[in-house]
Amino acid sequence: MLRKLAAVLLVTTGLAAGAAHGSEAVIRKAVQARFPDLPVESIAKTPFNGIYEVVLGGRIVYTDEKVSYVFIGNLLDTRGAGERDLTRERGAQLAAQTLRKATDQAIKRVRGTGKRVIYTFEDPNCGYCKQLQKELTKVNDVTIYTFLMPILSQDSVEKSRVIWCAKDRGKAWDDVMLRGVALQGEAKCDTPLEKNMELAQRFRINGTPAIFLADGRMLGGYVPADQLEQAMNSGSK
Repeated sequence: MLRKLAAVLLVTTGLAAGAAHGSEAVIRKAVQARFPDLPVESIAKTPFNGIYEVVLGGRIVYTDEKVSYVFIGNLLDTRGAGERDLTRERGAQLAAQTLRKATDQAIKRVRGTGKRVIYTFEDPNCGYCKQLQKELTKVNDVTIYTFLMPILSQDSVEKSRVIWCAKDRGKAWDDVMLRGVALQGEAKCDTPLEKNMELAQRFRINGTPAIFLADGRMLGGYVPADQLEQAMNSGSK
């Protein structure tokens, strides 16, 4: 709550300072000049006069029209009956867009109709990831995209490479995670492991497993099947 309050106070300060009318192009140029090492991915007006949303290196920040203030925090809309966290909603939208574009970096498994979608970040030596696989066998009508994220050891890296280079990646993954099979073969192909780590850094994922729903909501780590079903059926909050 203190962080949210700080964000609101900073919004007020920015409004007081932003007297001149800016444009998105001018704001983009000014923000990029102040943060040359981070790409400005998008600029958009918020529902609040004089406040702009900036996606900066994958992170949502806010600024006034003059770029006199740049602040990080959750922007809240309290105008209706209930409080809306606009930053959380927008972050989920951005995550969903990014994940959809990155599916070629993930192992794809389809169960039943595959009409529902989830994304996971996992390490082949992660105990909770193996428990998650058992839970996922109880979930039907789902497409699972698993991004290999070997962070526990060099052995995790080698296993991930062998799994990715296997003829049937989904079977190789299930063999390791569900059946404890020691994979044979060599990793003689290009792997997306480096890109997956960059993706994990973008989402500030520090451990495995990590689960995202199709709408970009992050569920956190290990989740039992019944809770996963409830989350998938609940719709975006």
